[in-house]
Amino acid sequence: MNARWTFALLAGLALAPAPPARAQAPRLDVIWARTTDGAPITLDGVLDEPAWAQAESYTIRYARDNGRPGSGWKDEIIGAVTDSMTAVLKFLVNGNQVYLGAFVQDRSVGGGPDFNYFDGFLMAVKDRSTPARPAGPAEYTYTWWNYGDPDPTAPGKPPTFVGRWGKWPASTSPRDPASVAAWDAVTVVNGLSNSDAVLDNGYTVEMRFDAAVMGYNLTQPQGDIFEWNISIYDCDWSWPITSAISGNRTWWQSPWANAMWYNEVRVYTRPDVTVNSGPVPAVGPEYLVPNAASFPAPTIDGALAEQVWGLAPGFDIRYGDTALRDSYAAVGPWRSGQYQPAVNGGSAPILDPGDATVKWFFKDDRLYLGFDVRDQVVQNAFNLFDRWDGFVVTLNDYAAHNPVDHNLVPYQFSFHVGQNGTVEPADDLGPLVTSGDAQLGLALKPNTTAEDTASADVDEGYTAELALDLTALGYPAGLGDGTLFIGIDLLDGDSFDPFTRSYGTRTWWFRERRGECCPTWAYMDPSLQVVGVGEEPRPTRYALLGSFPNPMRMMTSIRYALPEASHVTLEVFDPQGRRVSTRALGTQPAGEQRATWNRGRLGAGLYLYRLRAADPSSGLVRATLSGKMMVVD
Repeated sequence: MNARWTFALLAGLALAPAPPARAQAPRLDVIWARTTDGAPITLDGVLDEPAWAQAESYTIRYARDNGRPGSGWKDEIIGAVTDSMTAVLKFLVNGNQVYLGAFVQDRSVGGGPDFNYFDGFLMAVKDRSTPARPAGPAEYTYTWWNYGDPDPTAPGKPPTFVGRWGKWPASTSPRDPASVAAWDAVTVVNGLSNSDAVLDNGYTVEMRFDAAVMGYNLTQPQGDIFEWNISIYDCDWSWPITSAISGNRTWWQSPWANAMWYNEVRVYTRPDVTVNSGPVPAVGPEYLVPNAASFPAPTIDGALAEQVWGLAPGFDIRYGDTALRDSYAAVGPWRSGQYQPAVNGGSAPILDPGDATVKWFFKDDRLYLGFDVRDQVVQNAFNLFDRWDGFVVTLNDYAAHNPVDHNLVPYQFSFHVGQNGTVEPADDLGPLVTSGDAQLGLALKPNTTAEDTASADVDEGYTAELALDLTALGYPAGLGDGTLFIGIDLLDGDSFDPFTRSYGTRTWWFRERRGECCPTWAYMDPSLQVVGVGEEPRPTRYALLGSFPNPMRMMTSIRYALPEASHVTLEVFDPQGRRVSTRALGTQPAGEQRATWNRGRLGAGLYLYRLRAADPSSGLVRATLSGKMMVVD
């Protein structure tokens, strides 16, 4: 949790009356991996080291809810299930090595050449070793799926390694030492695989992942969060195939090894959490949403004019700002991301990066979201998704499950700027607005027009408000345990003449779209009141906070701090000291502020800018702040 959030939460707790808090739901996407205190683990499939007895465990069962929001199950081979799967998973850490111990109850163990007709694990580890964000999945498939093997159903055959560190067929593709060092396992079958002549008594897996090679550092004092998921395949009575054959898979948070669906398991590690350190630390929600019970409900007109919006906490979303993304909580730096789709067959330079602040609170049974978008080119852009100016808000139902995969139903509430600055709901939001279970409003900022293509004027952006009655998403009155699985995606489309300069971007906080990995686990806390929450300490001095982007192609945003209300003017000078631009920004309140600047027809090069802050009454200059910015073509 960063300092901003810490201050906001402490302020709310200190100043607000505290009604009784509902009980927080336990995190079902989290498990601790204790360190072994240096004791080695031998991969022999026995789990007889003393550390395993002290390891945290998680039980997964077929046809059960194995943990919100992403866990599920599915029958892949239709048949009566006479041997229901149960698996117990445990984790340990030694240095940067993550160990998985598993016992799978199974009376018929084996596999073959065909998909679904096998037992074993489909897993993914999110790959942080590359700069790509979100960090994508690396496939770790460890199963009796013996594709391409000359004798795929030979009795006694062990599982094979496929994916990042192995390939088919295992019998003719031996693993090199680097692959074994990155990932290895040993399995003991209590019986005989690929033979149903005698019933098996399950199998035990002892597995090791090298986390360092995937970009993790489990040894740092604050530890790390190993991002992982597992799908356990269970095929029965296929050796030989009988009329009783069945096959299914059961997963913890996500079903696939090579795609990011639904959610992921956060395996928490920290050097001081050992097999000898007592109870593991509680892992709470990643974000807290405050209660606005003491405020009247805002009018949903898009203006964000009510006092509650000024006090509510929030977060920024900004295209191209790696430092901002890295400040997000928990796995947010690796789950959040950005994307520039092709527009008109190409990817034009981004002149005005998407930039917004999202604020939130709840009141009674409604969730309120406020959007403050800083955008110098606001458009309705032909009603094409890749060129919208708007947002996608993804939430999960509180209780309803997908009838196929049995995970919590995800929703996608989208909206965008429409003709003449109106607001257009899309996806799942339209029906809720029609039914009255959602209210949506949008307002253009001063000097802003919504057009198809950019005009000579520079827009300031827009604001929007969204209120959702959560009882329409399965929440009980009072919001039950208050969990909220949410992601926010900022859509920013800028269209120009000629059309080859047009582009669109998506920048998301945690989850981009419904059904994808991964939402944040938030908690609507009734005891955290919107009283002082979100207020930043007033700056003690005039300060320049820099510009972004810098270097810039077309437009930039200059940030600065005012200790008191001031009349602000922005001046820009070329390298010869000639003033090329002057913009009166008006009287602005104390706090952190922003000013945007558009290069217009000015050429590339280094430019100097000066912010002059004056007393609004007397005009006396209180401070002059100077900075530099580079313009490139």
